[in-house]
Amino acid sequence: MRIKDHWNFTDEEFEKQFETYQLKPTMFSHEAHLRLAYIHIKKYGREQAELNMCDQIKGYAESLGVFDKFNKTVTIASVKAMDHFMQKAKSDNFKDFIREFPRLLTNFKDILGQHYGFNVFADPHAKQEFVEPDLLPF
Repeated sequence: MRIKDHWNFTDEEFEKQFETYQLKPTMFSHEAHLRLAYIHIKKYGREQAELNMCDQIKGYAESLGVFDKFNKTVTIASVKAMDHFMQKAKSDNFKDFIREFPRLLTNFKDILGQHYGFNVFADPHAKQEFVEPDLLPF
């Protein structure tokens, strides 16, 4: 069976596939990124999730030979944003959570744009170090 989607894995399997750099790059979509953040926040808490996500996403990108894709600010800001929405959620699993807050999938750049008055996705400093929001704190 050819696995083409991260939904074919349980949360535990998905976390392990990513952590060990076995997840196919085509499976690491924006939705998969959010799911991984959700899993880490639930399992480890926000602060540890920030550390885990930074280490794992950077390591995953480097394992693929892609050294300029990792963005520390976007990664940490993503975890902070996810945690904010998770605290408001009525759902208790990622599928229901993302249905409850679909704009995390469709308008994520706009969500971060409420916090940053510059293009955090392209800023070279933001890629290397976490930059605090200049508009609205998390």
